[in-house]
Amino acid sequence: MSALKNIARTGYIAKGLIYLITGILTFMAAIKLGGQKAGKEEALGFIKKQELGSTLLILLSFGLICYAIWRFAQAFLDPQKRHGKSKNKGQRFALFISGITYVSLAGLSVLIAGGSTENSEMKHSSILTTEAGLWVLAGVGLIFVGRGVYQITRLFKTNFNRKFDLESMTDEKKRKIIKNSAYMGMSARAVIFLIIGYFALKGAITANLNEIKNTSDVFSFIETSFWGSFLLGVVALGFICYAIYMFLSAKYRSF
Repeated sequence: MSALKNIARTGYIAKGLIYLITGILTFMAAIKLGGQKAGKEEALGFIKKQELGSTLLILLSFGLICYAIWRFAQAFLDPQKRHGKSKNKGQRFALFISGITYVSLAGLSVLIAGGSTENSEMKHSSILTTEAGLWVLAGVGLIFVGRGVYQITRLFKTNFNRKFDLESMTDEKKRKIIKNSAYMGMSARAVIFLIIGYFALKGAITANLNEIKNTSDVFSFIETSFWGSFLLGVVALGFICYAIYMFLSAKYRSF
């Protein structure tokens, strides 16, 4: 378990960095101080532009693989013994999909580190124009909607502090930061997941691939709404809060 614990901690840090960069760039765009409405791919592109950017991306890809390994372990091994023998199959599937997602993100990080600028978005895939592809797109939409709903239910049902080693946190302020960052972060993620899912389903129903939106597209959609810049800033701050929650998970989470 010691090795798996280190893998998990490394993974949480890598995931946190992605959300931190995404949140900061988008928040800067919301308050008109530069930045950009960013998703994960834009965050990786930002890292690429920095000094030793390619090296940093390779290191980040290692961390993302670590997070994927941790998700696969949670899906198949239940290392924390929190779900018993009858672990919900839906949860296992969600954890597995999460692992696949971060393997893909790690691969994208390596490609960008190597100088690839090929657009990896689904909306440019001719496969999705087929009937089978539209069904796949609908399935993806349902998954995102499900993830959004799950994030919301966790806000009301989960005691976030129980996942942490409270004995190593004598400071009550840290416990409040964990709880508040989790609530803010998961609320922001729920908004993004639900909107992505909605547009994926709309694209599948209307057979219009232009409806498909990634995270940066959703940020642009939010910005065009009523009180757009304000709402964009709030969601971006939620992403930053989620990054803080990931960093605290790396340091204090019980394994």
